[in-house]
Amino acid sequence: MQRVCWLDPERRYNRCVTQQATGATGAHLYKHESMAPTPTDGLKIQNVSVPLTNSSRKSIDAYLASPQGNGPYPAVIVIHEMPAISENIRDIARRFAMQGYAALAVDLMSQAPVAVCMMRVMNGMMFNPLKNGIVAELQQSLDFLQQQPGVDPKRVGVIGFCMGGTFALQMACTDKDVKAASVFYGMNPRPFEAIAQACPIVGSYPDKDFTTEAGRNLDKMLERYNVPHDVKEYPNSLHSFFNDDKRSFNPEASADAWQRVLAFFKQHLG
Repeated sequence: MQRVCWLDPERRYNRCVTQQATGATGAHLYKHESMAPTPTDGLKIQNVSVPLTNSSRKSIDAYLASPQGNGPYPAVIVIHEMPAISENIRDIARRFAMQGYAALAVDLMSQAPVAVCMMRVMNGMMFNPLKNGIVAELQQSLDFLQQQPGVDPKRVGVIGFCMGGTFALQMACTDKDVKAASVFYGMNPRPFEAIAQACPIVGSYPDKDFTTEAGRNLDKMLERYNVPHDVKEYPNSLHSFFNDDKRSFNPEASADAWQRVLAFFKQHLG
């Protein structure tokens, strides 16, 4: 066991974890000892309801974090991993807001029975990718975000993790309002050739995961179709390495991926 601490200037506090090598694979797991949330000083935080049409539910819940001030500022949709929105996802929204973005973290498991929500998600991921109810709801969430005071509707992006990364890629291929997309350990759309229509994409993948090969294939396909991209595979990392609420959290990979996302979004969203 080894205690690892470092200063996170963005969150303005020391972060400490206990690191334990698994031995067989050389991967690392992290048990968190002191994790403080991103401060809300200077941010506007709202729990909002996104109205929906042509859906089995009338709305979905969402968490909106934005800078104080009049804008205009770019915006980003944040899509959670399974099983639901978490404090980690809300924290990511706040981190974006601290960087000058309006960030809307949607809760795809809200306003309907969990079993129904899960069925809709699985349908959208496995049976009807690119054209499904979840993508339609995310597109309406994007419309809602674009209409918020201070948001520049021409500078919007999307980021997602695992399940959310899969839907972030689908939005990158289907919604022309999305100018940049970030995917963390998500699965590729089908048909894969839809990537030819995608906006610029920044992808982050662990090297020990069921999505590892998907990341490698995504990189090749984006290169083939000349889509601006930055896809990186992180050694000795596991699924959900960006989630500091999980034992698979990898602070070095997470910090590097975050800086890459910020640089990529700044380049393509301004």
